[in-house]
Amino acid sequence: MKTYTYKQPAAIESTEVINIFNEAGEVSSTVQRVYTNALKKAFDRTMDYRYFVRFDVHDTKEQPLFTCKKVSRRGRVHFRGKDLVTGKDYMIAYDGWQIMIPDLLITDGEQQIKLSKEMEDWSVFTVNEQPIARWQATFCDTHFDITLQVEDSSPIQHEAFFIAIGQAVLFVGA
Repeated sequence: MKTYTYKQPAAIESTEVINIFNEAGEVSSTVQRVYTNALKKAFDRTMDYRYFVRFDVHDTKEQPLFTCKKVSRRGRVHFRGKDLVTGKDYMIAYDGWQIMIPDLLITDGEQQIKLSKEMEDWSVFTVNEQPIARWQATFCDTHFDITLQVEDSSPIQHEAFFIAIGQAVLFVGA
């Protein structure tokens, strides 16, 4: 199992570049809240920083790896993810709107991954009901201590996929 950790500022509006550390304590990638233009950032400020944002994950050479953004159309909310290495597009949609914290289904059209969201415990990514990764954010006054664990058996091994989706879904939400 691979483990990654980072500290995310508690201020939801932060666009700071955050270093992701691997088990050896080395920076393995970065994540950042990104606005494509100043107008979107201004609109987002008026709407509690939850609508016109995306999360980008880059490698240590600042090459883009994965991006995830919220899409709201005709009253329906979902997320779009893009693996910038493989070119795969992902649709991330809520499953079970009627419950307090709905699960998410992540698909590239072939494979389906489920994310069982938890606010104070591990949020678990599964394929065919088998855990492939888990993501947890623990609040600590000014920041969140975040841990990602990726199983060796996971069909997706790069942390960028899980971090971008975790950031968007758990910090932006519906």
